[in-house]
Amino acid sequence: MWEIAQIVFWTFVPMMELRLSIPLGIIKMEMNWFLVFCVAVIANVILGMLVFVMLEWIIKIMTSIPFINKIWEKYVEKTQHKIQQGVDKYGEWAIAVFIGIPLPGSGVYTGALAAFLIGLDEKKFFIANIIGVLIAGIIVTILSITLDGAHSIFLKSI
Repeated sequence: MWEIAQIVFWTFVPMMELRLSIPLGIIKMEMNWFLVFCVAVIANVILGMLVFVMLEWIIKIMTSIPFINKIWEKYVEKTQHKIQQGVDKYGEWAIAVFIGIPLPGSGVYTGALAAFLIGLDEKKFFIANIIGVLIAGIIVTILSITLDGAHSIFLKSI
């Protein structure tokens, strides 16, 4: 049970998410890959939904400070300009792909923020969130299993 709690914990850490928790569970903790995948994906989907739902409340509190509000308004304008074309063209699939690319700076935290900034409704975000997390989970799991097995090819057992 402790290992599962660690998977959930690392999945909830910003900029880490399942990009860290899956390799940690499979390679470091030597857990069953399917269990790790399921726990990390479910935790990451729930995280995305929580972040999206709480964003309005968090932003409202933060922007009540004039200095932060000024920075926020510039950030919103820049981000909306940057991502609006992709979302107009590809809809929630653009958000799903953004969440699904397992690179630093992408994931459910930034995906939820991007979806919020462009005014994507809850239902569309939830679908994009699930699809994106599944994509990221599959990619990271395959890489973790492959890389964990690959080390035995290159490292001789003593």
